[in-house]
Amino acid sequence: MYELTCVGCGPGDPELLTVKAVKTIQNAEIIVCPTSKEGKPSIVYSIIEPLVDKSKKPEVVNLVFPMVKEKDTLENSWIQNSQVIAEKVLSGKKVVYLTVGDPYLYSTWIYIDRELHTKHPEIKINVIPGIVSMFTFASKVGISLAEGAETMAVIPSCYDLSRVKETARNCDTMIFLKDGRYFDQVISLLKEAGFPDSSIFAIGQDIGTDQEIIKKLTLGQVTKDTMTTKYFSIMVVKRG
Repeated sequence: MYELTCVGCGPGDPELLTVKAVKTIQNAEIIVCPTSKEGKPSIVYSIIEPLVDKSKKPEVVNLVFPMVKEKDTLENSWIQNSQVIAEKVLSGKKVVYLTVGDPYLYSTWIYIDRELHTKHPEIKINVIPGIVSMFTFASKVGISLAEGAETMAVIPSCYDLSRVKETARNCDTMIFLKDGRYFDQVISLLKEAGFPDSSIFAIGQDIGTDQEIIKKLTLGQVTKDTMTTKYFSIMVVKRG
């Protein structure tokens, strides 16, 4: 049987990979990694590179997933990349696909998975979950994301601000992922939605890497200088 394993590689610290993930990577003959641009190093490969068994000389394949909004461009990349992966798997080798965080949370894997299930049902797919940045961030900041009857919402980048405001009215914790360039747009919106100045505010970038930056204060203390412009960022606001 032909098999493909997708491995969630966590937020950036190679020591946060599961034992199962490490064993799978070290036994791989082909390691497939997403990247955003041709010639650009894969972020996820940089996470796991210290764990790779170089003596086995695995083939490393970088696939470009462009960071654009055009639906046709995105769908073409999913189709082409899934076909490349399928060909590698059907060659009979042990193939691993890597993704930052968890495969089923805002990941390129989601689209590859759908394509392969539709066009290559002969391939058995295994998925190894990974620690996501929000949990790593909460452990570093020392805040609970939700407790008791509290509710929380996870918001991706490029927000529909009207939806964010409506969600904020009905949630105790708001978690904003990925694109820090949009974070400053939601501060006043959260206040309008009923988050008081005493609300816990925490923001971080490059979590789990040597460039990690974390700040914790209250919503009322936030200024323009508090914000981040990095893509790999996270912001958590919890009602005071």
